[in-house]
Formats: sequence, structure tokens, C-alpha cells
Amino acid sequence: MKTIIPVAGAGTRLRPHTYTVPKVLLNVAGKPILGHLLDHLQEAGVESVTIVVGPMGDLIEKYVRDNYELEATFITQLEARGLGHAVSLALTEDDEDILIVLGDTLFDFDLKSVLNTSTTSAIGVAKVEDPRRFGVVEVEDSRVTRLVEKPENPKSNLVIIGVYLIRNAAGLRRAIKMLFDRNLTTRGEFQLTDALQLMLEEGEPIGVFPIDGWHDCGKVETLLETNRFLLDQDPDCRTPVPREKTVLIPPVYIHPSAKIENAVIGPYATIAEGAVVTDAMVRNSIVGQGAEVRAALVEGSLVGNNAGIVGQFKQFNVGDSSEILSSSA
Repeated sequence: MKTIIPVAGAGTRLRPHTYTVPKVLLNVAGKPILGHLLDHLQEAGVESVTIVVGPMGDLIEKYVRDNYELEATFITQLEARGLGHAVSLALTEDDEDILIVLGDTLFDFDLKSVLNTSTTSAIGVAKVEDPRRFGVVEVEDSRVTRLVEKPENPKSNLVIIGVYLIRNAAGLRRAIKMLFDRNLTTRGEFQLTDALQLMLEEGEPIGVFPIDGWHDCGKVETLLETNRFLLDQDPDCRTPVPREKTVLIPPVYIHPSAKIENAVIGPYATIAEGAVVTDAMVRNSIVGQGAEVRAALVEGSLVGNNAGIVGQFKQFNVGDSSEILSSSA
């Protein structure tokens, strides 16, 4: 089975951070988003991945090769033409079964069981309050009857959550080619949802499997929510190693190389590698690699790599290598 991970998105909702770091390399609970996903795939028995990258793809490749023994192939999507186009770049005539997992969403479900028990194509779904920004799924007798990408008036609140098991790779290739030949786009892009709808129309049976635990990493608010969830799940973060002259309020993640002094950390704080926090309070926030927080209260914030905050008591969304200083600092 081929596993495809599309990670070529620009991450515009997470700017300024994604000007310098691919979205999937942003730190959440002590590890890049992509790292959490790869861990999950390895636990399910996946041994090789094909990763479709975009700008700064070299950083993603370096991270994967430095930290994982997975057999990894990297393909660059030169133009942002949609998820269907990204997947098409990774497909070959030899493919039979395909697992597609979006790289910017984290999941908490038994993927191994799905891979072992689903004999037909199937997609991961969940119910949401506002389905208009998703691919919407209409189901009858546990079979998908219709798929619509980001409809204005959805007929269902069941949506695709970014995990696709395709048992007919040749059919998917034909469907995506049909999109290209007919120039069938949604909001200017070739969508995977539209290709799957064409497969349905040609008689391909597609089932569904529930994903109750899924965590969006697409914007600052949801990234911090995901950080809180992951910290709660990690027993090491619930019982962190004490630090001198520091009060820790679990759950927290503090990299061993981070320097913490005269500080209150937590709850729900991630302090990355090489960060410095002195005479400060940090809670419900992510402080990036090499960042410095001094004489400040940081809450509900995302502080980029090598950024600096000195003498401030506010909420921050600070990109890499930035500085915020008080007038008296």
C-alpha cells in the first residue's frame, strides 16, 4: 500500500510563522505537527511514505530524514492547483491500494484496524457544526452516495476529515485525469473530493469510518487547542521534571535544553529547544525554538523560532526572529 501525505499548502492562516517555516513543521507539544502524524502512521504499521511538498520542502525532507527511518519519497508540487492535483503527482500505474493522509490535521483513532478490515474504499468522517468549509458526505446504509466540496447549502453535517483509503488506485487516476481533461475545478482548484464523486458516479463503492478525535492545526486558535489536547495525553507532560526557581503547572512540555529561571510555566505551555524564559509567566502558549521571553506574561500566544518578547503583558502571535520590547526594557 502506498501512503501519500500532501503537505504543500502555504498555511496562509498561520502567517507570519509560515513565511519561514512550513506549517507541518510548527511545534505542537514538543514536536512538529508532521512528527506526530508520522508517529501515528508508524504505529499503524506504515513503513514508507510519499510526501508531496511545496515551498520550503527541503526543510520538511531534512526533518523526516533526520528523525525517521521510514522509507520516504519527496515530490514537489510546483503550482498550488489543489489537493487532487497534489495526489496525482504521487500516483503511478503500479499502485493498487492508496492511503492518503492530510499533513496538517492530527487524528486519534485506530488506523491499523481500518487498514485491516476495510475491503472497499473508505473515507474518515466526523460531524461538525458548520460543514461549509469541508468536503461534505451524504451517506445511506453506511455507503457514500454523494460528495460535495465546500457547499454553500450542505445537506449533511458529516464531513471528510482528511484520511482516505482507496482500494482502486487506477480508478482514482482516471477520475483525476477526468477533472484535468474537463477542467473541473472547485474554487479554482482540482479537488480530491470531486474526483471521488466521479468514482462514485462510475459505481465505485465507498464506505466511511468515524474519526471522533481529530485536531485541526490550520490557524493559531486551533493549533493551541491541539497543543492542549496533546499535552493532556502525554504522561510525561502531566508530571514534568521539576526546575529550580520555577513553578510548573502541568501539563507542560519543556525541552531539556530550554533555560527556565524565575518563571511560572503552565498550564498548557510548550517550551521548545533552546528557548529562554526568565522572570516570566507562560501559559496556554507555544514558545518556539531559540525564542526568548523575559519579564513578560505570555498567554494564548504563539511565539516563533528565535523571536524575543521582553517586558510585555499581552497576547502574541509573533513570527520567527521578531522582537517585541517594552519602552523601558
